[in-house]
Amino acid sequence: MGLTQEVVTFVATTRYVDIPPEVIRMAQGFFLDGLGVTLAGSTEEGSRILQALVRQMGGKGEAAVVGAGFMAPVAKTALVNGASGHAMDYDDTQLSTSKEGVYGLLTHPTVPVLAAALAIGEKQRVSGKDLLLAYILGVEVECRVADAINPRHYQSGFHSTATIGGLGAVVAVGKLLGLREEALARALGIAASMAGGLRENFGTMTKPFHAGRAAESGVTAAQLAERGFTAAHNILEAKRGFYNAMAGGCDEAKIAGRLGRPYFMQEPGISIKPYPSGSLSHPAQDLILDLVKKHDLHAGGIEAIEVGTNSNVPNALIYPMPKTALEGKFSIPFCMAIAVLERKAGIAQFRDRKVRDPKVVELMKRVTLYVDQELEALGYDQVRSRIRIKLRDGRTIEGRADVARGHPVKPMSWAEIGEKFRDCAQLVLSKKNTEEAIELVGNLDRMRSLSPLIGAVAGGERRASNKRISSKRRPRSRKWSAIQKP
Repeated sequence: MGLTQEVVTFVATTRYVDIPPEVIRMAQGFFLDGLGVTLAGSTEEGSRILQALVRQMGGKGEAAVVGAGFMAPVAKTALVNGASGHAMDYDDTQLSTSKEGVYGLLTHPTVPVLAAALAIGEKQRVSGKDLLLAYILGVEVECRVADAINPRHYQSGFHSTATIGGLGAVVAVGKLLGLREEALARALGIAASMAGGLRENFGTMTKPFHAGRAAESGVTAAQLAERGFTAAHNILEAKRGFYNAMAGGCDEAKIAGRLGRPYFMQEPGISIKPYPSGSLSHPAQDLILDLVKKHDLHAGGIEAIEVGTNSNVPNALIYPMPKTALEGKFSIPFCMAIAVLERKAGIAQFRDRKVRDPKVVELMKRVTLYVDQELEALGYDQVRSRIRIKLRDGRTIEGRADVARGHPVKPMSWAEIGEKFRDCAQLVLSKKNTEEAIELVGNLDRMRSLSPLIGAVAGGERRASNKRISSKRRPRSRKWSAIQKP
């Protein structure tokens, strides 16, 4: 069986009852997180530009643009919601199954799949269980395809969320549309030819646009396949197919026999971001915040900050002196400086005015990012980081962090994910709708209709019109402890 056929057979034959309960719980946490960062990202300038363009395009209102208060054709809804979900670079990241893998190569798995599945799910009036199943299968395929691709894909400039996110999105949409195996294979063939996205656009509005285009491509490809549009049936493994064209090949053993055995959410896992910035900066951000608070450090007493990582980190965090918040998300000097000056690294810190603050700019000049040969020798599967802070009184304070909060070995509880959701949603939603959304996602597997959830997160003009909807068929509340396995 070829890789493409193995993927479509897995997607077509897997039922909700086949999904382990632990995976269902994890998925609801990632779903809530993805919805939260989409709400927050809907307020970003790039998202506003896309929203305005889609409004101008017109067309039948089929699905809600999250946080924006209007409806659009389903593919365009997926585009805008996908771009919003990645706009703050606050969405989750997959891990690697081997030390040879490059952490930065792997995708932000939730947003492209969630944006596509939620839009088509609303249009098709599916149940919460149907939506969860499609989301889980889409994330599984996306993560396995990304995990197997040759590292050259990322190292030469492709953005994996852009190129591979659409493959996860198309299988999720195909599942919701009830596509059979032959049609799913064609849908993958179409989506693979729509894949694109280059890392030179990191730090610009085009990076989140990548995630939106992946979601939109997934919807469009599945709808075309449903109507009989033709494409190759072996797009992943073919000589002129996805893997060979995009990366010069793949490690087939990372997909063959691995889909759902176990689910990628379980092993190696997916990290939820504690900070709205490039994930490769997060262990260092965790560490600098800990050191600053533990030793009561202040900018005036610091002579220099040295940050050591592996060689793939400087290849992605490319801005030594950023000028905008988008660039700041990919800048170790900014992440270190803002942590020292404000002892926080949340949405409020990643703003243009913060990046341009003279105090921040002056401290950024004292930060150096270098390749630490000891960490380099340990492999690229984790973003291991070492920080050495030289103080003006002659002391040196240092530490090392291999993972950040939100990583599967330091997982966030449902309560912590809820707090992050509240911080994101308060930019758009009322407190009532925010709490409603948290409760509904926690009970998504028991919802016969998505209408209450859509009513809670639509925002803007739709909020008032959905008050009646959001009170109907709401499942009774269920208590949660932790979404992820401790």
